[in-house]
Amino acid sequence: MSPAEETVRVLAQAALDKRAEGLVVLDLQGLSGVADYFLVCTARSVTQLDTVADALYAALKARGLRLRHREGTAASGWLLLDAGDVVAHVFLEDTRAFYALERLWGDAPVLSMGAGGGIGGSFD
Repeated sequence: MSPAEETVRVLAQAALDKRAEGLVVLDLQGLSGVADYFLVCTARSVTQLDTVADALYAALKARGLRLRHREGTAASGWLLLDAGDVVAHVFLEDTRAFYALERLWGDAPVLSMGAGGGIGGSFD
């Protein structure tokens, strides 16, 4: 498993621990020079959006990784956390539907997250 895949799996678990919904990990390797993986998830409120983003930041820090860039605000409905090879997008439901990153990157395979079989599943 590559370091980027390990990182995205840790971030995915951190998001799920804060009850993020609709979690999807898009494998962009070979499709984009921006990142190897996009993590996309939904929060039910502005408060939860901040909580999920804070948990992702803490998970990066615990791995000794630094956040390259943070963009957006919870009030805008979208926070982006750029960790280099992994970019996490935390949305409110309406904002996620509007930007539709999964459709935009429709040719990207979805990374399986282990025994739970993907979205919202358990992680190995």
